[in-house]
Parts: sequence; structure tokens; C-alpha cells
Amino acid sequence: MTPEEWAALRQKHYNATAVVLRKPNPDLMIVRARPDFPVPMHKPGQYSTLGMGQWEPRAPGCQDELPKPADDKKLIRRAYSISCSVLDDKGALLDMPRTGWLEFYIVLVRQSEQGPPALTPRLFTLSEGDRLFVGEKIAGHYTLDPVQPGDTVLFLSTGTGEAPHNYMLWELIRRGHTGKILSACCVRYRRDLGYLPVHEELMHRHPNYTYLSLTTREALNLQQKVYIQDLLTSGQLEERLGQPLDPAATHVYLCGNPKMIGVPNTDKATGAKIYPESKGVIEILEKRQFQLDQPSQKLKGNIHVEEYW
Repeated sequence: MTPEEWAALRQKHYNATAVVLRKPNPDLMIVRARPDFPVPMHKPGQYSTLGMGQWEPRAPGCQDELPKPADDKKLIRRAYSISCSVLDDKGALLDMPRTGWLEFYIVLVRQSEQGPPALTPRLFTLSEGDRLFVGEKIAGHYTLDPVQPGDTVLFLSTGTGEAPHNYMLWELIRRGHTGKILSACCVRYRRDLGYLPVHEELMHRHPNYTYLSLTTREALNLQQKVYIQDLLTSGQLEERLGQPLDPAATHVYLCGNPKMIGVPNTDKATGAKIYPESKGVIEILEKRQFQLDQPSQKLKGNIHVEEYW
């Protein structure tokens, strides 16, 4: 394709501009995209769509791609939870409705067993001022709707799964939430904690907020390798929270690796729950009288889930 053909395709498909782009490390990106249209009304925790053309170049060092000639002009789209940096450049709480942009927290997927990753290698070629696609619809049931002002709120995530939690944290602070809030994010290395300085500042400002950064390949947190499940089973989470977990006044939000979350299946014959072989957070909490949301029955529990793959 010629540069003129690329320009025509971008003009046809792209409807947003990358206005701020920051890479905490080469494989991690925080990008703010300003759509050409007014940002739709939405709730923290929901998701939108990002897209780039199949014709765009890809970041080096990624799994080889063998596109079909007919795919050259296609737009690749994927859903991403909306994130939030909580504070602006001057340290004040962001005025999100007035910004006109949406923030996304993205990890570069270099290879996949399901085939060469199509979108993130292209997103990682973006620079500030470049154009991309942003979906006009924002949706999702992963929100703060059931949370009351004095409730304890736990945000438990892996990697970029903390994106919706950051936005929900902004909303709780904006509301003046009086209950305790704890965020825990599990990553491989400290450099993978893209929002760590923000969380450290928020802990300094808000006595009811605690952030736990967990690394699995560095013994920096609690002097040992710690997973989200370990926090719960060892009692460390309640110790850091400063109170026991009370199902009557606690909401737990889980986002990221399905193995951490551990969504159960249902035995069709008996209706009994079948938990994954590797124990996840849901099994741990349900044995402590917490209840998982049941969207099919329109029943809200106090464990809320957003799986990332």
C-alpha cells in the first residue's frame, strides 16, 4: 500500500487522537485518547473499544504475523476497561467529565498460543498526536452501583487489570467515601506497576486508603513471593486493612488473570459449584460467606468480577 492509501484509510476509520502517552516500561503503556465526539456518559469500571488498522506497522520483537491480502484494509478492534490516573499534573483530583479524553492501561502482548497478537503490537507504535479508533459505546456491569458510603471496598487485580479499579478509586475519592478502601495489584516486577506513584500519594492523603503492590519474581513485598490468594489465606490482607472482612459490609472487585479470580462452573445434574483445581479468590471468599454476582439471575452479591482473557 502507498502512503496515500494509508492516509485515506486512517481518515475513513480513525476518530480519536492520542493526546498523552506514557510508557512505564517498554511493554506497558498508559494512553489518553481524545475522541472527535463528546465522551459518552458512563460509569467508572466500564469499558470501551480501541482499534487500529491491519495496515499499520507493528512493534518489533513480536510474534510474526502472516496476514491475508484481503485483511490489509480491516480495522482491528478490542475492548479495554477505562482507567484513570486519579490526579492531574498539579496533584489535584482529575475533573474527568471536563477532560474530553479516555485513559487506557495496556500491556504489549508479544506472542500468544492462539496466534500472533494483532492489536497491541500496533498500539505500541503510537506517538502523541497519532490517530486511532475509539468506540462510541461505553458499557459494562462492573461498577460501584452496589457500594454504600461506609462499605469496605477491596480492589484485587493482576497487571493491567487494575485499570477499572483506578477509575473506581477516583470515583470513591470524589464521593468522599468514608469506608476503608484497599487495592492490591499482583505483577511480575516492580516496573510493571504503572500507577505506583499515584497510589503512594493517595495513601499519604487518604488515611482510609491502602495500596499493596505484590511482585511474583522479586521478593520486594512482605519479604516473600505473594499472590492475591496468599493475602487472603494468610490473614495479611486483614492485617493491612486493620479489620476483619465482614461480608455484610464489604465489596470485593476482581479483575485480571482468570486463575487468580477462579470463576466456578456449575454441575448440570446437581447444580453444585465446581471450583477450578487451582484455588482462586472466589472459592476462598465464598467459604467465608461472600457471594458472587449471578448476572443470569440478576442477583447482586458482594464479589464482582471482570476477567481479562
